[in-house]
Amino acid sequence: MNTSFQTEAQIRQTQDELLRKQIQYLAEKSPYYKRIFNAHNIDPASITSAADLKKIPFTSKEDLNQFYPELLCIEEQAIADTVVTSGTLGEPIPFHLSENDLARLAHNEYLSLSVAGVTAVDKVQLSATMDKLFMAGIAYYMGLRKIGAAVIRVGPGAPELQWSTIKRFSPTVFIGVPSFIIKLLDYADAHGIDVKSTSVKRIICIGESIRNEDFSLNNLGKRIVERWPVSLHSTYASTEMSTAFTECEAGKGGHQLHELIITECIDDDGNAVQEGESGELVITTLGVESMPLLRFKTGDLCRIYSDPCSCGRHTKRVGPILGRKKQMIKFKGTTLYPPALSEILNEISCIKSYYTEVYHNELGLDMIRVHVACKEENEENDKIIKDHFKAKIRVTPEVVYEKLEYVDKIRNSLNFRKPVDFMDNRN
Repeated sequence: MNTSFQTEAQIRQTQDELLRKQIQYLAEKSPYYKRIFNAHNIDPASITSAADLKKIPFTSKEDLNQFYPELLCIEEQAIADTVVTSGTLGEPIPFHLSENDLARLAHNEYLSLSVAGVTAVDKVQLSATMDKLFMAGIAYYMGLRKIGAAVIRVGPGAPELQWSTIKRFSPTVFIGVPSFIIKLLDYADAHGIDVKSTSVKRIICIGESIRNEDFSLNNLGKRIVERWPVSLHSTYASTEMSTAFTECEAGKGGHQLHELIITECIDDDGNAVQEGESGELVITTLGVESMPLLRFKTGDLCRIYSDPCSCGRHTKRVGPILGRKKQMIKFKGTTLYPPALSEILNEISCIKSYYTEVYHNELGLDMIRVHVACKEENEENDKIIKDHFKAKIRVTPEVVYEKLEYVDKIRNSLNFRKPVDFMDNRN
């Protein structure tokens, strides 16, 4: 049942009921949380509402790494599927799913993609991998099947195949990574494809942000809609939470699926931030059978909004991800996060491709080196790029000019699920 339009009181009641069930389940099945409850003298029966979660200590990514076997709540033979985290901040962590978890994952994307306006009459071209232990690809597929939409599983990459498939099967929705969509548009320009006459009317953007803090389209989002008249929807998710936050037509943050997850937003001391203030996103999964998490610190910095949305939903919304806490850069007295660097570079028209690396100098200070491949070799490029950084963040990184083939090779060399434009090489 789709409960997206419940009242705030109904949402709280639903979450509290599901949380009590999850806590009881963990108290019986989870070796890790049993130990945590005992070590902190926590009576699981005393956790009766989301407000009581503050009695429970946070679960960190380090905890996942160190105590991974203890977090599994089902027997080995009950594992139906295995995925791994992205590994962008360390070694990928395996997550197992039971049959019920797979059903929950399908329901998650059924709700999430429905929020974005996908319906049973749509044909959806899926430009995401369903292999390589990737949770999202299989989630999109199962969710679309539950909606009743037709799915065209092209997978990632291959611009020529993407366009020939669009021409042949006329999808109305495209799911893909925004930076790859730019490559699709470049390919279309180079081969005389009129994108405005194609069947695609809606794009679900995965893996990268398309919005600024104020919900306006960032440079990546602008570059798409300026060339392709489509409706853009951002979605944010992670393997650990097994849940997605997806934008409705209002584009004012990803709606929380309240029957699947509880969210908190905390400061550096672990206290809740005020409404609209930025903080670290903390999640508690609901209805997960294999590896449920309580108060898991995602490391992602964002704002949470609870004011009414024009779409009529009363659920909380997660704003654009501002950065990852562990990727904070202190450069020449300025605090930066990788998305700010990408936003600047995406705005500079002479740049064809790029990646940024951060490293420590001999004094242990953060340094930034930007590797760029320009569309044309031009003496003015260096001034344009450095002046742009000065204007936007008042500091100028080192800029190294490379061939396009080299930059793209490096961006794809780490074997992640999408090209990498930021590399943290600090000690």
